[in-house]
Amino acid sequence: MTTYFVTGTDTDVGKTIVSALLTQQLDGFYWKPVQSGIIDIEDKETVQKIGNIAPERILPCAYELREPLSPHEAARRDGVKIDLAKIIKPQVNAPLVIEGAGGVFVPLNDHNLMIDLIKQMDCEVIVVARSGLGTINHTMLTLHALQNYKIPVKGVVLNGPLNPDNKNAIEQFGKVRILGEIPYIEELNFSGIEKPIFDI
Repeated sequence: MTTYFVTGTDTDVGKTIVSALLTQQLDGFYWKPVQSGIIDIEDKETVQKIGNIAPERILPCAYELREPLSPHEAARRDGVKIDLAKIIKPQVNAPLVIEGAGGVFVPLNDHNLMIDLIKQMDCEVIVVARSGLGTINHTMLTLHALQNYKIPVKGVVLNGPLNPDNKNAIEQFGKVRILGEIPYIEELNFSGIEKPIFDI
């Protein structure tokens, strides 16, 4: 079954928005293995709202941590140790969208990074990046890291005001496809965007 792991060049680049819209487009399941910051709001609630996803298509997290911090630190404060062996990819009968936390080099514990979990999931990756200044460098670094780990990349989604120069540069130098561009929208209402949003 088709599985995509949605990662980002940084935190707050729009991974949750992209995951929601992708889950909706694929009529799939959404899973966030490691969620920190549940004292504020859980990403799965945002995904369900934005994508109008059926509750049964939102799968339970492997780890839910209170503080909105890097997973390794949030886990430490909760007295928990994140164990990759206990993070098992769900078996579902429709496409699965997995959302990571932060970027690829975010620590999960004393030995493992997010990119180790991505590798373990054995699927293609979609990289979410900002569209504005600085995105070329951040995106290239993320793509280079994934390449070094021999993780296949489906493509990149740009989030923010349209920027054709940055889009072209990422495609050219990253040798990767831009799967979609999501403009900044007030109130997270994407009902007016032409669909399908992603070229996958």
